[in-house]
Amino acid sequence: MATAGLGGPVALIGVGLIGGSLGLALRDAGVAVVRGFDPADGALKGALERGAITDAAPDIAVAAEGAEMVVVCAPVGDISAVVSEVLAVTDAGTVVTDVGSAKSEVLDALTPVERERFCGGHPVAGGELSGVANARDDLFVGATWFLTPTAETRPDLLERVHGMVASVGAVPVAVDVQVHDHLMALVSHLPHVMASGLMRQAAVTAPQGREALGSAGPSFRDLTRVAGSSPTLWADILLSNRAAVLDATRNHRAELAEVEAALERGDRAWLEGFFQSAAEGRERLMRADDAVVGEVVRITVEVPNRPGVLSEVATVLGHAHINIEDLHLSPARADEPSGILELDVAGDDAARRAAALIADQGFRVTEGA
Repeated sequence: MATAGLGGPVALIGVGLIGGSLGLALRDAGVAVVRGFDPADGALKGALERGAITDAAPDIAVAAEGAEMVVVCAPVGDISAVVSEVLAVTDAGTVVTDVGSAKSEVLDALTPVERERFCGGHPVAGGELSGVANARDDLFVGATWFLTPTAETRPDLLERVHGMVASVGAVPVAVDVQVHDHLMALVSHLPHVMASGLMRQAAVTAPQGREALGSAGPSFRDLTRVAGSSPTLWADILLSNRAAVLDATRNHRAELAEVEAALERGDRAWLEGFFQSAAEGRERLMRADDAVVGEVVRITVEVPNRPGVLSEVATVLGHAHINIEDLHLSPARADEPSGILELDVAGDDAARRAAALIADQGFRVTEGA
């Protein structure tokens, strides 16, 4: 696991499963000081005992004082308020990020100036058991960690967050904030709604006294596994990503309407095609886990001296499923029109596609693939 490359303290606001696991991973990556704050009873004591933090702070301001990075690991419904508070008590040298699964609401609450020091984040990792007692230092290894930089995000601070994410073994992937929220609505939030809906329906169904739940087999159990998730957490998540979840539920309702129509007309061919397309999608999902990456190739890009350029490049590659293994920006001096961005991409094919995509955006690829 790479070192985090952070010379100063990191503050964690919230030290439950995600915050505690991040603290453990950062300590393994060589971060000397990890301060924590969490208002939950016993959370800080547990985090200290587990070694997830080196210092327990009495409030957010003390935790964030002098920190190079503050990671907000608060409940989703509290993230916007906590991010604003952290930005208000920190100076220009501190970058703020979070781990919530809905991003638009947080960004909408910030001014353009505040967005300069904020880069949203979302590790696609977790577990069925919560709390710092269940934290693991390898929780993020191999996991996608979405980053949602904006045009205002300072390039040096985005580089810092990207390096931190890579240092804990995760794969940093930059995407547009709206893209992130619609993706999560479809592949995470809607499945929780569907699982809970199926469970509620089965729980009250008992034809001629035979309870549906007593007849459920492995497929029903697998499909409804997430129905036991925290009600408070998931109400907060759905409300935080309300617009995207509404789009996903409406689209799914339309899909079910097509199934109903096919059944009403007895259309076997349509139904077979429905299941066939789903099976093909499942095969693509499983193949994605076995992707071969190859050797790392360095791409060197000449970038103009303007805000948002690093966010733009990283997001273009993220949307194309091209992962940046490492990056370094050498910004231009005040009297120079451009600086140098170095990107490490795994695999010759991915590097060629990355270079072409970057060139298509009007940037000059000066070396590499």
